[in-house]
Amino acid sequence: MQFGNGYAAILLVAGISAAQGTPPDRVVPSAARIVLPGAGLAEHPFLYCGEWQQRGKSEQTMYLVRGGKVVWTYSIPSNEELDDCTLLSNGNILFSRRLGASEVTPDKQIIWNYDAPPHTEIHTTYPIGKDRVLLMQNGNPAKLLVIIKATEKVEKELILPTAKPENTHGQFRHVRVTKAGTFLVAHMDLGKVVEYDPDGKQIWSVPAPSVWAAVRLKNGNTLISGNQNGYVREVDPKGETVWEINKDELPGITLHTVQEVDRLANGNTVICNWPGSLPLADWPTVVQIIEVTPDKKVVWALQDWKTLGPASSIQLLDEPGVPEDGDLQR
Repeated sequence: MQFGNGYAAILLVAGISAAQGTPPDRVVPSAARIVLPGAGLAEHPFLYCGEWQQRGKSEQTMYLVRGGKVVWTYSIPSNEELDDCTLLSNGNILFSRRLGASEVTPDKQIIWNYDAPPHTEIHTTYPIGKDRVLLMQNGNPAKLLVIIKATEKVEKELILPTAKPENTHGQFRHVRVTKAGTFLVAHMDLGKVVEYDPDGKQIWSVPAPSVWAAVRLKNGNTLISGNQNGYVREVDPKGETVWEINKDELPGITLHTVQEVDRLANGNTVICNWPGSLPLADWPTVVQIIEVTPDKKVVWALQDWKTLGPASSIQLLDEPGVPEDGDLQR
């Protein structure tokens, strides 16, 4: 078997045991594995979280990794979900939890909290400066909200269309505000990305099947991830695809459900590869995080199920810029 993309891969045929990264309560059949490029947990410092972590477990956990080790964790109840996590410049972490959103300090004190109303869900929580937060509240109706944290005042509320108002869970995942002050919305259930002006008027759109996230890049293009038939796609302002990676395009690595995607300052792209479409026993065969160059060379592939859960969101902490100022392309 040959592996391209500029890195050597060694095929290992062995049973996957708990010592190799599988929680002891999971039974995983023997499988072919490759030695993956990069330095594993030590490749970057990062904040990491993921939804639906170890189904049936009592907690969902986010991880702060520095120097190749987990240096901090924070857990929420298992009936919630971690979809969107951001380390702010003051050291606090702003995160969504499906049933609401919160900001937690390094000593694990909640200093801001928003509880989702009944029959609604929150899967986007992103900072706008130091004092405001962007929320996407799935529901009937679905609402994009900008909230002033200190006063809890809703500064902006936009009602957004959905394909199935009664199917709250499937409406939206990540939503972002652009440097121009517009809102870039991944309409998962409508299968398209839409850009809205501050008043909620649609000013741009592009088809994107089961889209999970959309990021406006510094070059003016938009980076998109696919929740089904995993894909990553960069489109220009005309909506034409100028770069993409599809499900089986990376030798030895399969894209499953692609959730958050990030464009790094060096031009590389980081992919969160979520395993939820697979049986639980097969999760440890999935590469959770993939970093690829513009020519699709894999330079970092993280597969560590002993330490981490599934990947929905990752923030690389060696990237330049201030998160709450919108400097990161994630």
